[in-house]
Amino acid sequence: MASVKEQMEELKRGTDEILVESELLQRLEAGERLRVKAGFDPTAPDLHIGHTVLINKMRQFQEFGHEVIFLIGDFTGMIGDPTGKNATRPPLSRDDVIENAKTYEEQIFKILDPAKTIVMFNSSWMSGMDAAGLIQLAARHTVARMLERDDFNKRYAGGQPIAIHEFLYPLVQGYDSVAMEADVELGGTDQKFNLLVGRQLQQAYGQPPQVVLTMPLLEGLDGVQKMSKSLGNYVGITDPAGEMFGKLMSISDDLMWRYFDLLSFRVAPEIAALRRQVEEGRNPRDVKFELAHEIVARFHDESAAEAARCEFISRFQQGELPSDIPETRIQCDAGSAVMVGEVLTSAGLSASNSEAFRLISQGAVRIDGERVEDRGTGLGPGVYVVQVGKRRFARVTVG
Repeated sequence: MASVKEQMEELKRGTDEILVESELLQRLEAGERLRVKAGFDPTAPDLHIGHTVLINKMRQFQEFGHEVIFLIGDFTGMIGDPTGKNATRPPLSRDDVIENAKTYEEQIFKILDPAKTIVMFNSSWMSGMDAAGLIQLAARHTVARMLERDDFNKRYAGGQPIAIHEFLYPLVQGYDSVAMEADVELGGTDQKFNLLVGRQLQQAYGQPPQVVLTMPLLEGLDGVQKMSKSLGNYVGITDPAGEMFGKLMSISDDLMWRYFDLLSFRVAPEIAALRRQVEEGRNPRDVKFELAHEIVARFHDESAAEAARCEFISRFQQGELPSDIPETRIQCDAGSAVMVGEVLTSAGLSASNSEAFRLISQGAVRIDGERVEDRGTGLGPGVYVVQVGKRRFARVTVG
């Protein structure tokens, strides 16, 4: 088993905060087998790789011999997490929650060892809690503390409504830690308040407070906004291998290192060695190939990853995709698309829309390696590699 020092170094990698780090160190030094919890509300049927930042950290705990619990918030999902929302979030139906939860179980075992993973549903204890029990739980927290949360505070100050059930969400999430007797809880930086409620409630119920470990929110393919399906800047776990590979190759060279830190299973010294190679002159595109191959192989298999790599190289003229592609951002309204002529002009690949149409008719325009045949083609939210001829490229983010 890894030493305490090795565990701490690897567990701290990529994290935003550990609250309280000294408590985690003490528990590891005491040789405790920690009970590590991370909760996911089944709000959508499919996960994207941004969600796996937390799951990857769970995997690290698992490899160090700790007990990992993947909590599906089927009860909290029906409340609706208000975190970061400037308006009341509509709750999901029970049928939606159950259907989405099924797909989560299938997807997480592409990362976690199913033989070593406990899957729980918080309806197991919350559905049996009566009104009196919920009132007793609510009595252990105050409105003043709730309004310390940034999104609640802003909405209250701005005169926007806050439904009472939204106050229940962090209480129920916190009570999950009590019911599970968690030693460590993982969550995104946007969940920090809720995770700390868990610590406070554990103390109120006479339990040792859990260590809170927050992970950063992964930027999407545009390198600006957090990864989100609604923004189109995501890589889905269930994306076809070729599509997944191409999306990962579209990220900027700087963003590549962020993805290595948060998504790769390589140990830190290996990633540092790759950085040195690039600094010494290795083409960053070649390193990006390694990242894309690793992630595609994780969610498909080695043969699919290799096939996707060969297809990508073939589509981009035997690997002549430049390592430093100019980037352009184009705004579009939700549900709309930007015409390819405007894309070429905005990206500086054509002097005008009429020239763009001429280039399309000549077969000189490719998007993500595919030739554009129709000048009426539109691009919705997403990140695209646009090519004109053999040598002119742009990475275009539509959003």
